[in-house]
Amino acid sequence: MPRTHKRLLAACGAAATAAAIALAGVTAASAASPAVSGTEHFQFMTTSPTSSNASIIATGVFTAGGVDHPGRTTDTLVFPTGSFKVAHSKPTGTPTLNPKTCLVTATQTGTYTISGGTGAYSGISGHGTYQATILAVAARTAQGTCSTTLAPAAWQQIIKASGQVHL
Repeated sequence: MPRTHKRLLAACGAAATAAAIALAGVTAASAASPAVSGTEHFQFMTTSPTSSNASIIATGVFTAGGVDHPGRTTDTLVFPTGSFKVAHSKPTGTPTLNPKTCLVTATQTGTYTISGGTGAYSGISGHGTYQATILAVAARTAQGTCSTTLAPAAWQQIIKASGQVHL
């Protein structure tokens, strides 16, 4: 596999991981006293492959919206009343690039763990699984080939996650 193709695939994996982490964090954002446990469902969405933040919405035991600040292995989810950390596994699944159409597709899965809450999320814990779906159109070079080094011409990423949360 060419080096540039590997870089594009790695970028897709990193973006999927960041998104999944972001999803996991939203849960605690709307938490209230006393302690509550249950299943949370998260959805993360982005249309920018270069943004350093992502939007998250959580539903289930808690309902909240917030911002994910992705990291290599741990994201920080920030909500109006506090924040927490989401450690995530490296996603599994191989993205593909169609060299004729420059379409990039990926479905990747992984796990996450929630900890390190502040404010309303002090003491939060939890874990679950995520699935990231990426659909992108790679930019074309001056020669008309698909670029794996330029930012994609179009990017859509949706990550859905669910798992147990205790707050």
